Amino acid sequence: MKHSVAAIQMVSTADVDENLAAADRLIAQAASAGAEMVSLPEVFAVLEGGPMHGFGEVEGEGKIQQFLSSQAKKHGLILIGGTIPLLSRPNTTPADADHLIEDQRVRPACLVFDGEGQQLARYDKMHLFDVKVADKQANYSESRSYEPGSELVSLDTAVGHLGLSVCYDLRFPELYRELFKRGAEIVTIPSAFTVITGNAHWETLLRARAIENQCYVVAAAQGGKHNEKRETWGNTMIVDPWGTILDKVEKGEGVAIAEIDLEYLGKIRERMPISDQLRL
Repeated sequence: MKHSVAAIQMVSTADVDENLAAADRLIAQAASAGAEMVSLPEVFAVLEGGPMHGFGEVEGEGKIQQFLSSQAKKHGLILIGGTIPLLSRPNTTPADADHLIEDQRVRPACLVFDGEGQQLARYDKMHLFDVKVADKQANYSESRSYEPGSELVSLDTAVGHLGLSVCYDLRFPELYRELFKRGAEIVTIPSAFTVITGNAHWETLLRARAIENQCYVVAAAQGGKHNEKRETWGNTMIVDPWGTILDKVEKGEGVAIAEIDLEYLGKIRERMPISDQLRL
């Protein structure tokens, strides 16, 4: 069975309304091209180097979540909402204070909505980017603004079994192996890679994750200059289970779109039965 999927590239800023307007335009472009599933990049709604608490929403409430729900319903597609800042841990209600984060941090949450606008899943980024990079920003300390998640998430959708991950997770192959064991056929990796690390490793890691786990990789990225200190690598791409890049957006806003062929994926797994040969 074949399905059309899209990965959106953005150049987000600290202006939420401006970012949502850009996302609206790009989602419409993907939908008009026939996409049945669309992924937005990491921090699509707000890319800000400082504290994120002021932008945070409680799960089930807020402008950003309403935007994602309405866009999914409007276009009748599966929408992967990159990441958004949530003030609450999973499975909470506004009255459930035990699940509210109390130290001014937020959860970097990837939400998935179906074509009816209903939330299907939530994955909170597990690996936080606390790294020194030889660029203008120099120090990236996500743990100052974010609380990490702790649970893997995969789910059945109309386009295939979906495994969720975010950006820095890409460097931890054990996460993807576990998603593979759970039956993931498509892995989404919304990201905001730096120019230096992206130039060195982005494509290599994406293709490796696709090849070793015999899955499609849909990697929506930030791709441009966001402020005086922050610039991202871009190169949004969709990779097939053989490691072939099916479509790519190098810099600036754009939409990568490609066909997911689950019959082709099945043949690769049948001819090279990695799942039956695992020893660890």
